[in-house]
Parts: sequence; structure tokens; C-alpha cells
Amino acid sequence: MSTHVQRAYRYRFCPTDAQAAELSRTFGCVRKVYNMALAARTEAWATRQERVNYNATSAMLTAWKKTEELAYLNEVPSVPLQQTLRHLQTAFTHFFGKRAQYPRFKSRKTSRRSAEYTTNAFRFRDGKLTLAKMTEPLAVVWSRPLPGGAKPSTVTVSQDSAGRWFVSLLCEDPSVRPLPATGQAVGVDVGLDHLLTLSTGEKITNPRHERRDRAALAREQRRLAKKEKGSANRARAQLKVAQIHARIADRRRDTLHKLTTRLVRENQTIVIEDLTVRNMVKNRKLARAISDAAWSEFRSMLEYKAQWYGREVIAVDRWFPSSRLCSACNTLRDKMLLNVRTWTCDCGVTHDRDVNAAHNLLAAGLAVTVCGAGARPQWSTPDRRSATKQKPSRREP
Repeated sequence: MSTHVQRAYRYRFCPTDAQAAELSRTFGCVRKVYNMALAARTEAWATRQERVNYNATSAMLTAWKKTEELAYLNEVPSVPLQQTLRHLQTAFTHFFGKRAQYPRFKSRKTSRRSAEYTTNAFRFRDGKLTLAKMTEPLAVVWSRPLPGGAKPSTVTVSQDSAGRWFVSLLCEDPSVRPLPATGQAVGVDVGLDHLLTLSTGEKITNPRHERRDRAALAREQRRLAKKEKGSANRARAQLKVAQIHARIADRRRDTLHKLTTRLVRENQTIVIEDLTVRNMVKNRKLARAISDAAWSEFRSMLEYKAQWYGREVIAVDRWFPSSRLCSACNTLRDKMLLNVRTWTCDCGVTHDRDVNAAHNLLAAGLAVTVCGAGARPQWSTPDRRSATKQKPSRREP
């Protein structure tokens, strides 16, 4: 079984002053074109019940460039402007397919600063990347090698809120192949005291990355609150706050990559619980800890890596009472508070709450692979076929 995986390789780079100015103008023009096209499509539907597609917005862009007011759009490469119209078309496709909300306007302060270049808008030769309308290549820090003979299909340049510049090269990676089958299966229960608890009994400590920098973050945020809005001092204070957030996010992402790669390499089947994190973070007492644990990002990484390497991820329905169900005799307790970490069943077996939940998740996931949809899975990868949900009589606390 051969797979063709399109993989993005992300690197930092240090632009010259001229390159930084050129890219900043490109980011601004990309945002301007996106907002104008979105406004035109919204107005066309509101006034004439007319759907405007990508071809129509592309023609609008050509007309906008010929006006005196928007003549500056000719000063930046045309490809990123066309690509942002394609992104808008994709957003509307997801909206009409009921997979996303209505597209929103891009903000100069909060939206991601990025521009996408296709093959005719950049040159990649001998490890040097040169973008359209630039005379010299970008000073990219090649922290890891690209696949042998890689030919990037698109290049995305971005700048984060911490002021760091990144370039992402999308290319085919022939080294990504299905791993040899292991026959191993593991249930994974996520938590806060322990980030992961495996059905093997292993517990992985929660690093709590945000807590390590909480004092420094609070100090910089207090300083930011005292600065006058619109001042240069406030901009510098915002940058310091963003740098701390970036450092936290980098550490969190690195930890999750290591954990998910290990789980995928060691196990053929991985069973997790389908959690609605967006609802769980509404709990004011646990919102910060849940956000820092990044359960959604963990699941996302696990899914795409399993698809790459021929593994299977099964998500058991969120209503499955994994913590209250005895993994030895299948007796279901009526209720169990969050502060109860160990409990003894009527059959005499003493359970660790998290390990017991991991055992039950594994059993439910294996029942899916054998019997079908009787164990309340929501879906399983890689085919993501739906299964019947069974709502229990009482929600697990």
C-alpha cells in the first residue's frame, strides 16, 4: 500500500528590512482583497439573492487593480491575492456544506498575517528560496532537511503575534509509509493531574506548561494594562506578552508531538474518548487547566499521524461511562464525584479511576472493531464511518 502524503515543513527565517516591508504590504493587500470580496459576495446575496463564485471575484480583482484608489494592489505579487480568493471560496463551500460558520472579515490586529505562493510565484533552487518581486533569497534557518528531491507545490509565509517570521513549504514526502502491523491496542484516558493514562497502567505527567510561565505572564500583562492605547510602549508590551504565549505554545506542541508519535509507532489501534472540549472550558474553575492540556490538539495530531502510518484511532462516544463502569465485572455505579480517584467495586476489586477508564475505553473500542456500532463509538479512522450512538440514562459527572 503506497501513500502520497502532502506534508508541510515549517522553518523560521530572518528577512531583511526590504523583505519585511514587502511582505507586510503583501499581508495587508491579501487582507484587503479578502474583505472586499467577502463584502461583495455578501451584498450580492442580500440584495439580489445571487451567489458570486471565485471566477466572479477574480474578475472583480482585475477591475479593482485598474482603479486609482486600489492601484497599490499592483505593487505586490498577484498570486497571493488570487490564493486568498480561493481560500474565500473554500470557506463558502464549507459554509454551504454546513461544516463551518459564515466567513468573517479579517482584522488588521487579530487575524493571522500570511500569504500563500504557488509554484509560479517562487523559485526554489539549491536550498535557496526566492519569492516573487524579491531580488534575493530568504535567509531561512533549515532546522531539518526536506525530503530528497522535494519540489514544494506551495509556500506560505507568515508572521505570528510574537514577531517571528515563518515559511511553510508543502511538498510530497515519500518517506511516510504505513508502519508494520504490531497487533497492539491501547486505551487512552486524558486528564489534568496526569495528561494521559494508558490501559497498560502507565501514567504520563501533565507538564502544565502555562503554569511554569504564569508569574512572568501576569507581570507582563499588568505592565501592558498600564500602557496608553496606541502608544509605542503598549506595542512593545504586547510583543512581550505574545512572546511568552509563543514560548508556552511551542513547548506544548513539542510535548504532544512526541507523545502522539510514540503512541502511533507502538500501537496498531488507539482508543480515545470523544470529548466536547468547547463545552468543558465553560467551567470557569477548570477552563485554564483544560486549555493548557490541549486535548483537542492531541486528538488532531493522533488522527493525522494514524492516517499517515496505517494505524486506527477509535473515538468512543462521550456518554460512555468509562469511569463509573467496573472493568472487572461491568457493574455501573450511580455517580462518582471528580475528587474520587480510587474506588472499590462490590466485586471486591479496587480501581484507580483513570486506569479503569482506560481499560473500559479499550474494551469499548475493541468491541467496535469486532461487533460494529454497539459500543457507542462516534467514528473511527481512517474511513471515519459513522456508528450508532446510544445515550445512557444518566450523564457521567
